[in-house]
Amino acid sequence: MTGIRLHAPAPGWFIDAEVVVVGSGVAGLTAALRCAAAGLSTVVVTKARLDDGSTRWAQGGIAAALGDGDTPEQHLDDTLVAGAGLCDEEAVRTLVTEGPGAVRRLIATGAHFDTDPGSGEIELTREGGHHRRRIAHAGGDATGAEISRALVEAVREAGIRTIENALVLDLLTDAEGRTAGITLHVMGEGQHDGVGAVHSPIVVLATGGMGQVFSATTNPAVSTGDGVALALRAGAEVSDLEFVQFHPTVLFLGTDSEGQQPLVSEAVRGEGAHLVDASGTRFMLGQHELAELAPRDIVAKGIMRRMQEQGTAHMYLDARHFGAEMWEQRFPTILAACRAHGIDPVTEPIPVAPAAHYASGGVRTDLHGRTTVPGLYACGEVACTGVHGANRLASNSLLEGLVFAERIAADIASRAPLAAGAPADPASPSVLPLIAPEARAEIQRIMSHGAGVLRSAESLAAAAAALHSVHRNAVQDQEGSGKTAEPGVESWETSNLLCVARVLTTAALEREETRGCHWRDDRPERDDDWRRHLVVRLAPDAPPVSRHHSSNETLRVTPPALAVSRTESTAFAPTVPDAPREP
Repeated sequence: MTGIRLHAPAPGWFIDAEVVVVGSGVAGLTAALRCAAAGLSTVVVTKARLDDGSTRWAQGGIAAALGDGDTPEQHLDDTLVAGAGLCDEEAVRTLVTEGPGAVRRLIATGAHFDTDPGSGEIELTREGGHHRRRIAHAGGDATGAEISRALVEAVREAGIRTIENALVLDLLTDAEGRTAGITLHVMGEGQHDGVGAVHSPIVVLATGGMGQVFSATTNPAVSTGDGVALALRAGAEVSDLEFVQFHPTVLFLGTDSEGQQPLVSEAVRGEGAHLVDASGTRFMLGQHELAELAPRDIVAKGIMRRMQEQGTAHMYLDARHFGAEMWEQRFPTILAACRAHGIDPVTEPIPVAPAAHYASGGVRTDLHGRTTVPGLYACGEVACTGVHGANRLASNSLLEGLVFAERIAADIASRAPLAAGAPADPASPSVLPLIAPEARAEIQRIMSHGAGVLRSAESLAAAAAALHSVHRNAVQDQEGSGKTAEPGVESWETSNLLCVARVLTTAALEREETRGCHWRDDRPERDDDWRRHLVVRLAPDAPPVSRHHSSNETLRVTPPALAVSRTESTAFAPTVPDAPREP
């Protein structure tokens, strides 16, 4: 255990549970429903409302081998190709073989997918990297919203206890380093207010992504990397954080546009839209056999190259040939978003550019969602199961959340009954100075400029130095005057963003190659000496920088320190400690 904690008031209220799930997207709510169905006392903690996470923003759909002629083996092949040599094949095989059944159970829970009016069969579309139509969708382009609706309704019907508008702070552990619950801050809503604690032997992190570390992202405002930062402070391993997927087709709102940007789903290209430049030339032809439907990293790079060649800030997505009726019926959400910004896809091409979209890496887990901290599980975007490798295949994210949440619940249920040890203070506690909220925009600008779609040793080193300065200034303020930023949601979020930003830039600087969605201008080719994972953990007492030139190269950076090591191969499963204690 690192002993590192966020600076926060002591908990003023407490509740007990056998399982606490942090997050209310497809992964979190599925895990909660399955745990509750197994008779476990379950609490769901979520940062905003139950339906406010990233899941409801998912447009395209959920991928599974449901169609005639499609097989899990074909889905596996497409996923491995997209992952650019870093997928864990066993994890992918688990995903694609258990996926169809998990989707059917989601339907049984109450989710309604679009069906063919004649046959009643689920309608399937195609997205980038898929050689077959295997994407089930709902409401045309509102799949996430429908999945969220169904799961939220099921959670409420099941009577599962929920704590909304609550930011998770840190993991509680007992004297043996096992999970004993969480601390959290409820933001003035509901039964509890202020900082409290949920005591539980099991914590399931399903907190989503960290897109808000960049200035422009498709992620909602709540995606500030809270789960990854908590796991790092708790001593868990994190892997593959350098692989941030930038969605190729995000509605371009101007070079200075910041915050959450409207997504133009890959399904639009799956239905036949073309990427073109200002002259109308389809520039993806000849770059990949699937052209506009190549894996996302390839399409994003193709767009960026064309933008560089022509000195422009965006390209265009042309779907005028769809006609008004198809736009209104198949993509009503995207149509409304475009029109709200003065663009009519029925009559004009849509200006698009890549923006931060999805973290392929996260908290390192095994095939049961267990992290390297006993009793701490992770699933969904916060987790790194080995499924996505260096680049996520389109619409595998909802499926991963669904499949691995079910596996987590089954693993927890197999170990019941469980009892939590008493939370214990760290032997050598270390409280991080909080980062002032006004530094958030600075962190985002640093990351967008130095660790965005295009990266180099120079840009990453500059980003790392700038981020270190943000941290150093906070430390100096604390040591010099005893002052730190006022504890509160904005300062906690900013501190989490700085933590994950420093991990991301450290790993990206260490990986001296281009692979998947990690694009190094100074190292433009894939190098299979790097066909391995970078595993990161916090090491608060690490010595100054040193490098060990071997297949287990380790990088140590001064506090708050990061220890980065290469795995020996692409085999992914971490060494997971024993399960939580049994009574």
